[in-house]
Amino acid sequence: MPSQHASHWGLEPGVRFLNHGSFGACPTAVLEAQSRYRAELEGQPVRFMAREIGERLDVSRGALARFVHADAQDLVFVQNATTGVNSVLRSMELAPGDELLVTNQGYNACSNAARYVAERAGAKVVVVDLPFPIKDSGEATERVLAAVTPRTRLALLDHITSPTALVLPLAEIVPVLRERGVESLIDGAHAPGMLDLDLNALGAAYYTGNCHKWMCTPKGSALLWVRRELQGSVRPAVISHGANTPQPGRSRYLTEFDWCGTGDPTAVLCVPDAIRFFEELLPGGWAALRKHNHDLALAGRALLCDALGIEAPAPDDMIGSIASVPLPPGASAGPMGAFDVEPLQSRLEREHRIEVPIHPWPAPPARLLRISAQLYNAREDYQVLADALSVACAP
Repeated sequence: MPSQHASHWGLEPGVRFLNHGSFGACPTAVLEAQSRYRAELEGQPVRFMAREIGERLDVSRGALARFVHADAQDLVFVQNATTGVNSVLRSMELAPGDELLVTNQGYNACSNAARYVAERAGAKVVVVDLPFPIKDSGEATERVLAAVTPRTRLALLDHITSPTALVLPLAEIVPVLRERGVESLIDGAHAPGMLDLDLNALGAAYYTGNCHKWMCTPKGSALLWVRRELQGSVRPAVISHGANTPQPGRSRYLTEFDWCGTGDPTAVLCVPDAIRFFEELLPGGWAALRKHNHDLALAGRALLCDALGIEAPAPDDMIGSIASVPLPPGASAGPMGAFDVEPLQSRLEREHRIEVPIHPWPAPPARLLRISAQLYNAREDYQVLADALSVACAP
């Protein structure tokens, strides 16, 4: 049976949408709130953008800070997590021979940013090879820490890896890195809303994450958190008026990031609406939502593993609301770009109306299929996918 909550989204009827993780999907009620904010903006653009925007951003910032257990003065909004990563990396002063750690399961766009800043400075990007399938979280911790050298300046780590959907054990890794003099930049693109975050307790140097994925805000809303003593050295990717327009009682960090040129701020203003929507939708609020999605992701993964005749490739405690499974090798042995679509993914959409991502990983012809679990999904969606895969991947 379809999910009883599917009516809260405007997803295309008949499509089994198992790819919430790529871009999210915003509930109708939150989109209606955005429309109201846009009507206010367009009704009096100067008042909205020049006189009121600071106070409005502070309201959203305060709601988000409470949600991720942070202090509001440490949070700024960025367009997406990739923007947050670029802002931090391009603010760093690297020297020839310095090393940046990334992993082989990192998000390609952010690894590209690391390579760019390293090449420009004559520094080096060191790739940590994390296993998948993986036995336990300790394997990830050991691999990352073993790659640290006296030249390591920063570790860029995903909180939840994009291709393999693993929740990395940051509470174990980050403190040890810091003890060794290595700061952490966490790409938490999937984490806000999926995990119960406590940014103050984590102790990373920098943390960025999308609100438009698992918090289900409109596209174009993400957070950047910077540990307070480091905020003076972090500049936005776009330098604008805040560079020489101080505001009483506000740090340059807030002033610069709050205004990066004219844009549509309404996605960010919807953060309190999205938080409130899900808090009120289920008995138990966000905790119940996270548990529901986690349990559904595990159930869906189990169906796929049975259909493919494989063991679960990761322990349950390393899974959030997305899960990946390896598929038999694909037909293509050549490289695929970030915007190329794997043939089986197209076939599933065309023949079964299933929207689910398939990534060549670690390189073609090896590939992974990743499912997402959100309130609008039902167990039946994963059964239909499992049935289709048992035919498409039959020897």
